[in-house]
Amino acid sequence: MALLALTLIATSPFLYCFSRLAILEPMLISFTLAALNLAVRLPGTRRPGWTSVCIGVIFTLMMLTKSTAVFLLPALGWAMVVPLWKNRRLALRCVLTAAGAFATTFGLWMALVVGDGLLRDYKYLFVVNKYDKPPEFYWPLVSLWWSFHGGLWIDTVLIPLAGIIALGAFLAWRTPQGRKLLLNPVFGASVWAVAGYILFMTYQNHPQPRYFAVVAFFSFFVLAIGIEALFGEGAPGRPRFARIAGWAVVALTLVAAGMNAVRTARFAAHPEYTLVNAVNQLTQYIDAHPNGNRMLVSISGDQITLISHLHAMCDDFGTEHLDARLSAYQPGWYATWNDIDPGILESIHESYSMEQVATFPALDDPQRNLLVLFKLHPLPGGRYRDPSVMDLTEIMPEDKIDIPLE
Repeated sequence: MALLALTLIATSPFLYCFSRLAILEPMLISFTLAALNLAVRLPGTRRPGWTSVCIGVIFTLMMLTKSTAVFLLPALGWAMVVPLWKNRRLALRCVLTAAGAFATTFGLWMALVVGDGLLRDYKYLFVVNKYDKPPEFYWPLVSLWWSFHGGLWIDTVLIPLAGIIALGAFLAWRTPQGRKLLLNPVFGASVWAVAGYILFMTYQNHPQPRYFAVVAFFSFFVLAIGIEALFGEGAPGRPRFARIAGWAVVALTLVAAGMNAVRTARFAAHPEYTLVNAVNQLTQYIDAHPNGNRMLVSISGDQITLISHLHAMCDDFGTEHLDARLSAYQPGWYATWNDIDPGILESIHESYSMEQVATFPALDDPQRNLLVLFKLHPLPGGRYRDPSVMDLTEIMPEDKIDIPLE
């Protein structure tokens, strides 16, 4: 079972691609797996109290990695309580110990944040990820549908199979076999992890593909454990039916894993560095054509800095409005993808005119296949345009802009 789950993870082109990116989900998954490994082993440890302390500390690391870790807390609680259910006093003590360790370590971190005057920056993590909700009263249902069927981004065969396994276990909860599967701490924790992250995406109404990296890991665990249950002793239903269903699921799983392995091997053997090439060319152009401050403003400024070390700031992030940051740092360059956001244009137009100077082919996404570079020219004599007097969201006569406003 473990080897099958590992095979599904290792051959997944979805997980291969997202594990190559500088995102936080792989680290969150690693910490979550570490905590769950300790949780399910609590009954066999000599010092469950100290193990619980470690679980609490790891949960702090999870929360400091991504605040969405709070939606994985039910999975961690399930993995701690279910193995100790027959010794409920010990289970309660372990849960309280882990909670105390988390409260202590997270509290110490927050004390450092407040002591260094960084509370405003910390709060910004929550402000920047807060999205306006639709006015329709039924929007949670629509959001749930998108978050639920977005799992098909991971795999169009393996994820439905994992869903069928989970649904079958719930329908068979009255049978000894169904209860045994549901009370398997790894299976139950995996189901809770998937449900928790889908709930997060539903609440956020913003299902990003990278979020499904967490869903992928635990869905593969559900599938592998479900396959083992179909072949185990006392499988649900008639033994013959269970064997037929088990072999059908195994066959589909192996075919999907084989096709995935081919795709992943192709990705690994023929890597493309289109964004890296575009960023390096952009940086070389800036170095060859000085224009005041070398700093760049871009929606992908953080990625550009990671790749070429060009000083950049992201126009979408920051505790101050963009016009204030432009005034403070006075960058000489601006880069965007395919089109310009009128809101960003308004902030730039308060102090600058824009000149489109270069375009670099980049990703294969039709909305991000061109990285467009602009020079920022300060208005003559330090002039300032007042957005309350004139419309700065339109192209000005001093501008040279060939891409559309969007």
